[in-house]
Amino acid sequence: MHKDIATPIRTKEILKKYGFSFKKSLGQNFLIDPNILRKITEYAGLTEKSGSIEVGPGIGALTEHLARNSKKVLSFEIDQRLLPILQDTLSPYDNVKIVNEDILKADVKQVIEEEFEGIEDIMVVANLPYYVTTPIIMKLLSDKIPLRGIVVMLQKEVADRISAKPGTKEYGSLSIAIQYYTQAETVMVVPKTVFMPQPNVDSAVIRLTTREKPAVDVIDEEFFFQVTRASFAQRRKTILNNLTSQLPDGKSKKEVILGSLEKAGIEPTRRGETLSLDEFARISNELHPHFK
Repeated sequence: MHKDIATPIRTKEILKKYGFSFKKSLGQNFLIDPNILRKITEYAGLTEKSGSIEVGPGIGALTEHLARNSKKVLSFEIDQRLLPILQDTLSPYDNVKIVNEDILKADVKQVIEEEFEGIEDIMVVANLPYYVTTPIIMKLLSDKIPLRGIVVMLQKEVADRISAKPGTKEYGSLSIAIQYYTQAETVMVVPKTVFMPQPNVDSAVIRLTTREKPAVDVIDEEFFFQVTRASFAQRRKTILNNLTSQLPDGKSKKEVILGSLEKAGIEPTRRGETLSLDEFARISNELHPHFK
C-alpha cells in the first residue's frame, strides 16, 4: 500500500519538490485528510467495474483513492503546472488518465466513449474548484451524460441550495434545476481545517443520484428552467409579478399569465420559494403555448 498523498507532511513535500504555488484564480484548495477522502469514495459506491470522472485532481489526493476503488479514472485538470506532479504522485496506478482540458469546454460524452469502453457504471467524484461548481454540475446534467451520479465537495452554502426543499430561504432555481435531474442530498459537512490552503468558507459533500427520468413531465425543458429562473428573479415578489416582469413580452401578456396560473391551480400571490417542482411544471406547461 502506498503512502497517502493527502497528509499535511506529504502534501508539503510534494509542493516543495516542484516549487508549486497555489493559484487563487483556479480555486485551488487541496485536501489533506485521508479519512475524508475515504468517506467521499465510499459515498460514491464505487466497485472494480466503475469508471470515475474527476475534475480538478490537484496533486492527486482524491485521484489515488478513486484509482484504488474503480476500474478506471478519468481526471480533468486545467493547470498544466500540475501535470508533472500528477505523473509522479500517481505513478503507482496504471488505471488513471489525466486530461489536460477545461471540463466546461470538453466533449465529455466523446471522452467517455473513447476511454470508458465497456464500463456501464460511471460516477463523477471530485473536490470541485469552488468558483465553477455550479456550471460544472449543470453541464454534466444538461449534457445528459450517462452517469449513475455525482459525489462532490463544494461550498456548504451551494450544497444547501442544491438540496433545499420548497419553503426554505435556500430553495431557488438552482435547487429545482438539479433536483429535476437528480435526487440531491448533503451527506457530509467538512471543516476548513482539512484543506491547504484553508478556504474561507465551510464545505460540504453532496451526493446527486441520477433519476431514470426527470422528476416532472414538462413540454419544454429549456422553457421550464426559464420560468423557474424568472420566478425567483426577485424573491420578495409574487409569482405573478416576477413572471410578468421577466418573461419576454410578459407585461403585455399579464392576463395570459394570470389565466395560466389559474389553470395550473396556483394562487398568483404566492412566491416562487413556496412552489414545488410539480407546481412549476404545471405553470410552465400552461404558459408554454403562449410564449413559444
